[in-house]
Amino acid sequence: MTKSKTASPKAWVVTVDMGYGHQRATNPLKYLAYGGIIDANTYKGIPRRDRKTWHEQRKFYESISRFKSVPLVGDLAFNIFDELQKIPKFYPKRDLSRPSLQLRAAYRLLRQKGLGENLISKLNKRSDLPLVTSFFLTAFIAELFNYRGEIYCIICDADISRAWVALEPKQSKIKYFAPCQRVVERLQLYGVPKSRIFLTGFPLPLENIGSPALTVLKEDLKQRLVNLDPERFYLNKYQDTLRRGLDLSSFPKQSDHPLTITFAVGGAGAQREIGAEILKGLKRKIAAGHLRINLIAGIHRNVNSFFKQHIQKLGLQKYLGAEVRILYSANKQDYFKTFNHWLRQTDILWTKPSELAFYSGLGLPIVMCPPIGSQEEFNRKYLIGLGAGLDQEKMKYVEQWLFDWIASGRLAEAAAQGFLEAPKLGTYNIAQILAKHGAKTEKFKSISPY
Repeated sequence: MTKSKTASPKAWVVTVDMGYGHQRATNPLKYLAYGGIIDANTYKGIPRRDRKTWHEQRKFYESISRFKSVPLVGDLAFNIFDELQKIPKFYPKRDLSRPSLQLRAAYRLLRQKGLGENLISKLNKRSDLPLVTSFFLTAFIAELFNYRGEIYCIICDADISRAWVALEPKQSKIKYFAPCQRVVERLQLYGVPKSRIFLTGFPLPLENIGSPALTVLKEDLKQRLVNLDPERFYLNKYQDTLRRGLDLSSFPKQSDHPLTITFAVGGAGAQREIGAEILKGLKRKIAAGHLRINLIAGIHRNVNSFFKQHIQKLGLQKYLGAEVRILYSANKQDYFKTFNHWLRQTDILWTKPSELAFYSGLGLPIVMCPPIGSQEEFNRKYLIGLGAGLDQEKMKYVEQWLFDWIASGRLAEAAAQGFLEAPKLGTYNIAQILAKHGAKTEKFKSISPY
């Protein structure tokens, strides 16, 4: 994408350094961010008391996520925590605007500690800029401490709890960017007026899309489909639809990269053991040169060490850096940049159904680890509904079921379903909405919700 010569100023883009999800949602908007993306819990000049409060919130979240893997007591502790943020059943449709205990507690915390008041006082110096955030607490902070400009909140899951919406939703000024239709409908049940909800799709990285015409995405997907359907069962059956969708006359005879699996752990480093099981179960394929494995340790040094230990234990050291790669970065910006680059030559994304569920829109089939938490249960349901995600089966037999899926074209179908059905233009749509509401942004052609 070519930037306009009249770029900044555009918008305040505010996130939080908690896990990966909230920062992954704002990272594609970095070109819109006036002064760069702001981490509400680590920005320069943050009061010591605010930093401490945010730190306590983050450590609690990460501890609960990791503790879940402890036999018996871990599940019990996590289930008690998860009950507080549980997403209610959608049907029967009813008024769900009454604030939850979690939401009331959040507002008490903000008011008693004045959390974020310092940040909003700084941002109000340019209140002509809209404020875009990916976390409900920072949206509440902006409203509670009277940010004078527009406030927008990006939703990071396929369904949400009542905690994402203000105490008095009809009186609130917060507007929402929804990643899918179910979130639009859920926000309305929580009392948000339809006029303050925009169906945009989740913001995906521009380097993986290329342009509103999806130039990069389509080029990557044609290479991926060849790897995922070596016998051409799926490609031959639906070749006319796929060629039209990808602007192709024919598929290449061979992909430009080896069959590649990318396994990504969550922000708290949970489920790293599954990465070790993948290595063990597919060791023979790796050694034969039939497969490349990307292990995403993110910013976690201990996860990086864990993967390296298992590579050595399995006798796969000589493949490290080629057939087996580890992504470990000292900071999240470097991690996002490399991760997005590796995704371009990824054929299967293996992860828990987090915000990465929306990356199915990039034509990536998702092999799903067991979900952690209520919102991930709904993300899993979203992927299955699209036909873009499959639950992992018994890891003991991973070589059998995974390569059966490849031989049958099942994973190629999942990749195509994600591309055809999932929203892809969220980043562009958000920019366009901000432009209509006063921000100085670039104009893009041929934008739609999908």
